[in-house]
Amino acid sequence: MPVKTNEREYRDINMGGLELRMLDDGQMVVDGYAATWDEYLLWDDGKYRFYEKFDPAAFNSTDLSDVIMQLNHEGRVFARGSNKTMTVAPDAKGLKMSAYLGGTEEGRKIFEEIKGGYLTKMSHGFRVKRHKREVIEDRENKRIDIHRTILEVAKEYDVSVVSLPANEATSISARNLCEGVIAEVKEERLAIEARKRKKEQIAIMAETI
Repeated sequence: MPVKTNEREYRDINMGGLELRMLDDGQMVVDGYAATWDEYLLWDDGKYRFYEKFDPAAFNSTDLSDVIMQLNHEGRVFARGSNKTMTVAPDAKGLKMSAYLGGTEEGRKIFEEIKGGYLTKMSHGFRVKRHKREVIEDRENKRIDIHRTILEVAKEYDVSVVSLPANEATSISARNLCEGVIAEVKEERLAIEARKRKKEQIAIMAETI
């Protein structure tokens, strides 16, 4: 079954690269990267390892006009692109985002909770338009490595602060994607083996004639 590339996906954001700033006018700003161009390990089930990365050109044609910031990918909006309280754009390192959270009481509270270490996780939601993958078999360790490169992102939906210790949206999204790709790889390998056996059978039959 082909993996669909038109469904919303979620990935964690590295909070270590997050910067909190208080501007002279009292605005509370959160700066960071929703994604970088570095490859990361997304899934490992003991037999299959799934690596992923965003191509540096992945967001060049993406709809970034109204990316929003929320809590847990739902509910109230604390910042958004359409009113200029949030900017999201690719640069040399990745997809850079800045959110101005001083416009609402909830936003100011979120800023203080991030600053105080009460909220320690963030993730972003997006939809892939094009991707490619490479399968590398590690015969020595009896593992199969799958490398996915996201070539084009159709839309970046939101950057969310996540209140739960484990980001359920990211976990479910990653699991569904990886299981789907692994199923594709298994199916392809079975098809290759079937064609190989058929060629061997034809060769044997030819020798007996």
